[in-house]
Amino acid sequence: MSAGPTAVESADYGTPIKGPSALGSDASRFFRLTWALATTDFKLRFFGSALGYLWQLVRPLMLFGVLYVVFSEFLKFAGPERYYPVALLLGIVMFSFLSEATAGSTRSLVNRENLVRKIEFPRLAVPLATVLTALFNLSLNLVPVFVFLLASGGTPRWTWLELPFLIALLTAFCIGLAMLLSALFVRYRDVEPIWDVVLQVTFYATPIFYTVATVAQKSSPTVAHLMMCNPFAAILQQTRHAIVDPSHASAASAIGGTVRLLIPLAVIGLALAVGARVFVKRAPLIAEEL
Repeated sequence: MSAGPTAVESADYGTPIKGPSALGSDASRFFRLTWALATTDFKLRFFGSALGYLWQLVRPLMLFGVLYVVFSEFLKFAGPERYYPVALLLGIVMFSFLSEATAGSTRSLVNRENLVRKIEFPRLAVPLATVLTALFNLSLNLVPVFVFLLASGGTPRWTWLELPFLIALLTAFCIGLAMLLSALFVRYRDVEPIWDVVLQVTFYATPIFYTVATVAQKSSPTVAHLMMCNPFAAILQQTRHAIVDPSHASAASAIGGTVRLLIPLAVIGLALAVGARVFVKRAPLIAEEL
């Protein structure tokens, strides 16, 4: 019987091919692929449309118009804070990013089945590209926010420099959720409708069309503090305080103290840790389960 190939004979086969993984074997290739997927999706989204990228601005503005008329003029949800219309538009724009980044990532691996089945394709590039595309759209949607703010009498302040850090925190939260949702959806298709319900609950349970001051006045400060444990709510509140006007309570004030901000920060860290663990573990099995 043959004792099997010798070391020299085995070397003739070349470098062994690695199995599928989340990041692949080349970090630079992973980032290039992620960027290429994101920019391609962004360019193709409105390809052939007469208005093109303007549709990305029209959608949040239309929703803003409806909510402003209903909750400001009819239901009187506006609180004592200044520039309520701008704060409302900012809330809609930031929630649109959260929704697009996470809901879009849920089905991303299934939609990219032709790429995922390639053994050396880094799986994580797919949901990460979806989040990056949503970030491009957020950048566009923030333009009318600043235009409305300046037109309403707002002035630039040094606290505007907080915006990149706040967006980075929200993006990190979305990446953690995107990794978790996309990996689970491949096998458990109930994830998509469940997450749609979660997003709807998040929209109404977050001070988007109402303010924290209104919640504390009509309910109790404790309820307002609990709402700020949601990372999205805390980030939105601090963004309003830093960008729109100081009359909007800071996240630390809304949650009842600076130390309590560790709660939403811990949730972001937990989302990243759990999402990464689940995605890395399931990455080698994704092609088989599609």
